[in-house]
Amino acid sequence: MTVPKNAAAVILLRHQTNPKNPEVFLVKRSEKLAFLGGYHAFPGGQFDATDVEAPVENCPEMETRAAISCAARELFEETQVLVARGGEALTKGQRESLFDDLQSGRMSWPALLKHYELHLDANDFTFVGRWVTPPFAARRFDTLFFLAKCPPKQNPQIGEDAELESGQWIAASEAVGRWERSEMLAVPPVLHALKTLAGGLTEDLVQRFLAAPNANGEPTRRIEFRPNYICFPVRTPTRPPATHTNCYLIYTSQELLIIDPGSPYEDEQQALAETVDNLIAEGRSVREIVLTHMHPDHVGGVNALRKHLGQWTKVAAHKLTAEPLGESVRVDRLIKDNDLIDLKGSPELSLRAMHTPGHARGHLCFHEERTGTLVSGDNIVGLGSVLIEPTEGNMRDYLDSLQRMRALPDLSVIFGGHGPAIANPYTKLDQYISHRLEREQNILQAIREGAATAQNVVARVYTDVSPKAHAMAEQAVLAHVDKLVDDGLIQKSTDGQFLPSN
Repeated sequence: MTVPKNAAAVILLRHQTNPKNPEVFLVKRSEKLAFLGGYHAFPGGQFDATDVEAPVENCPEMETRAAISCAARELFEETQVLVARGGEALTKGQRESLFDDLQSGRMSWPALLKHYELHLDANDFTFVGRWVTPPFAARRFDTLFFLAKCPPKQNPQIGEDAELESGQWIAASEAVGRWERSEMLAVPPVLHALKTLAGGLTEDLVQRFLAAPNANGEPTRRIEFRPNYICFPVRTPTRPPATHTNCYLIYTSQELLIIDPGSPYEDEQQALAETVDNLIAEGRSVREIVLTHMHPDHVGGVNALRKHLGQWTKVAAHKLTAEPLGESVRVDRLIKDNDLIDLKGSPELSLRAMHTPGHARGHLCFHEERTGTLVSGDNIVGLGSVLIEPTEGNMRDYLDSLQRMRALPDLSVIFGGHGPAIANPYTKLDQYISHRLEREQNILQAIREGAATAQNVVARVYTDVSPKAHAMAEQAVLAHVDKLVDDGLIQKSTDGQFLPSN
């Protein structure tokens, strides 16, 4: 499990904002970023080694001093807003000069503060929560959030920073409304902050911030990246680097759909069952349990959840998933390509099943056209890469499935079987397709240059992969080779060695 890195973020309020509907500076992360690309967030980042060296007045605790220093530095680096005593005497041109000194590396953050006689003061940064990234993510952060007011005569500017695409002042209530209309994606601490601020700058503001169950360092289990779509990661014996499989709870006012309860571990099954029970207690009934495919890390908790809910609970899957599962997991209803699952109640949710083989023969994705949501199972994931094994997978089918998903109109988010939700769906799909085609060309070239076995090919082509993953890479090579044989570009000898076609 990845150890979280220390980080800090600033919830920046506009100077002289409306206390009943405060404005906050919200940034959008670049879609090119591997981690949370396309998400809306607050300025912030991980600790720098020199952050602890910057003095912070009125703050005796070392970790908090480092966090405040990090928060102030990241805010300045990302928006050119300088929250430091003495900064009010600087002109815009002088602040730009400071910014250039820091960005160019001519001065470290502590040296810059000292040279320009600037002072950080803990009274300017109000602690409003500590949030830890859930363990299902490849990159994890232990982040302290601080509330700060933008100094007068300063206005945030987003430059050509590779990490940020844009930024804007927005009323907290409007930002919440955009999330509720599925127009933006945000992680739980950002959404919680926006909802809290939408309640106004009341005397109990800090208490309301800290009232969230996960605002004190306990990782979030129930993650609602989008209204009515709960991602509930459960620990499974899945392939590294993943440690968890995402179970999705899709709900309306009346019904609940459960996708891929995959954990075989009793404690994880109980945690999921408790969340399902809470949704039922609010007046919903379980429509059915749906499986994207038959791999153990996606079906391992089905029987336990059915037993908990009652044996009348239906399980649905594609025929090519139901058949290999046999009696191990009883499938009650078969789902075909283009079947609709219409959930009763409000809002209207209609999921169209897409038979997308490649990773597995019976693999299903589910597309919700109104909000542009795609539940992709293991075809697209937010963590690691997708393995195509010749025994169950097929590389040509997989590439065709990727192209079919790429052709969907107005996609806004992909919920994968592992890792965070993907807010840059077309960018991610393009990356998947180009990566597979590039691998295929490199494999073909290696075979033409004499690589006659999967092991030989991996040694030449997969130089960017850890030796620990070479066994899985060899399976991927075999899947590519099967496709290349079908394409007539290579052939196999009687002893299984690879040969270029004449």
